[in-house]
Amino acid sequence: MTIIFLLIGISLLVALMFLAGFMWAVRSGQYDDDYTPSVRMLFDDEE
Repeated sequence: MTIIFLLIGISLLVALMFLAGFMWAVRSGQYDDDYTPSVRMLFDDEE
C-alpha cells in the first residue's frame, strides 16, 4: 500500500513540473502567434 502512495506522489510531482513548464512557455511568448508563420510563405512575393 505504501508503494501506491509513493507512486501517486511522484506522478503528482511530475504533473506539476509539466504544468510549470507549460506555464513558463506561455508566459515567455512561445504561443503568441501560431497562424502567421503558416501562411507567411503564401504572401512573400506579393508587392
